[in-house]
Amino acid sequence: MLGHYTRPSSKLETAAQWQGDYYNEGVDEGGALDKLKEECGVFGVYGHPDVSLLSYYGLHALQHRGQESAGICTSDNGNFHYHRGMGLVKEVFDNAKLAKLPGSMGIAHVRYSTAGESKLANAQPLVFRYRAGNLALATNGNLVNAMEIRRKLEAQGSIFQTTSDTEVVAHLIARSQQEDIVEAIKEALRQVTGGFAFLVMTKDKLIAARDRHGLRPFVIGRLGDAYLFSSESCAFDTIGAELVRDVAPGELFVLDDSGMRADRFADFERRAICSMEYVYFARPDSDIDAVNLHTARKRSGRRLAIESFVDADVVIGAPDSGTSAAIGYAEQSGIPYELGLIKNRFSGRTFIEPSQELRELGVKMKYSAVRKVVEGKRVALIDDSFVRGTTARRIVNLLRDVGATEVHMRIASPPSMNPCFYGIDTPSRKDLVASTLSVEEIRQMLNADSLVFLSKDGLLETIGQGEGEENRGLCTACFDNVYPTLVENEEEALGCGCD
Repeated sequence: MLGHYTRPSSKLETAAQWQGDYYNEGVDEGGALDKLKEECGVFGVYGHPDVSLLSYYGLHALQHRGQESAGICTSDNGNFHYHRGMGLVKEVFDNAKLAKLPGSMGIAHVRYSTAGESKLANAQPLVFRYRAGNLALATNGNLVNAMEIRRKLEAQGSIFQTTSDTEVVAHLIARSQQEDIVEAIKEALRQVTGGFAFLVMTKDKLIAARDRHGLRPFVIGRLGDAYLFSSESCAFDTIGAELVRDVAPGELFVLDDSGMRADRFADFERRAICSMEYVYFARPDSDIDAVNLHTARKRSGRRLAIESFVDADVVIGAPDSGTSAAIGYAEQSGIPYELGLIKNRFSGRTFIEPSQELRELGVKMKYSAVRKVVEGKRVALIDDSFVRGTTARRIVNLLRDVGATEVHMRIASPPSMNPCFYGIDTPSRKDLVASTLSVEEIRQMLNADSLVFLSKDGLLETIGQGEGEENRGLCTACFDNVYPTLVENEEEALGCGCD
């Protein structure tokens, strides 16, 4: 049973520490992006007396999706109460702050900024007053036409307080001529293009909507008589809730005193779930469209072993996101899986070193090689994805330093060659290493004995081994440059998002 505003349990603190492997994994020792980063995570509750506590636990489970700011907004008989702050969830909220967020309905958000400024004004949920009362919004994703709509609204007199495309949607809702708030939200969502999971709260309603392609994950849960919405199902496990199903592309849910009803704001189009959610972003204990992420990643490792077997002595996963694929690679190849690399979960981001010489030692602050496992061995090093390769190169050299005779790099996804415009922080095309270098040139850069990426067909097959469609209806634009929506201005599209 969940109590009233008690100190988070030691189990929860341990879970937050475990998530530390996601907190810092995307940033190399020089502060450059070395893994793609999610922008945001959302969590919503309707019909539970401990809405703020549930939201707190839910945000903890989604912390890997955003570590820059966190916020919760609740409604108590139509009165809004909210708190937002910069930092991790456990730094933003305490018992006293949660106690000031009463009500039985609420929305919550964790954020990781991209192009916009890191400041409190951009933290969500965003809260507004308009002609019909209070309105709060939170979103995970990116609207590729947000800047175009923003310019039109500003020309018509709108004044913006943030750089978030979430505020663009708020203005569209407020300016709608529809009397019914649900119809106004539908009208607003029909005008935007991109990937999103939206939560909107009024004085008496909670509305949840997913983009028409299903690019960003969004799931429905239930806890007793309460309904929940989350970017990932792992948040439901944290609070003991039941996963009901995924929100369908273009679907919209309305929850109020009359219950919950499903509706649509857009007709079904091409389903295009982000493939990188399966590869890297989502927590391994989450399910997306009935596919468990750890299981899918193990299958990708098995397929990688079939496509690119190497005669090695040990299989090692790049901590920690490469672990699932490494286990699959070992199972398929028959080569023993070993814990050859240890990650220091308390090293933090090593941005501030007094010299380049000490900066080069930064990788040893984050990773340690187990000499007795690696020394004198041919190593198959498995990672889930590849963006810049800075940390991968340092790990390869670290393994060589402790006596590995060979290091063979295997990546359990195709090379990322194209930017994402749907809610993932990616460098521009020219900064993606695989878009400018051949596989052999990348191998030389990594100082590896060999390098092989999983084929796109292999990835589709491993993700598709679940219920439903054969290939899950994936977006693979980062691999093949085929985008599910029209992107007219790449620079502007990259500059939008939760920030």
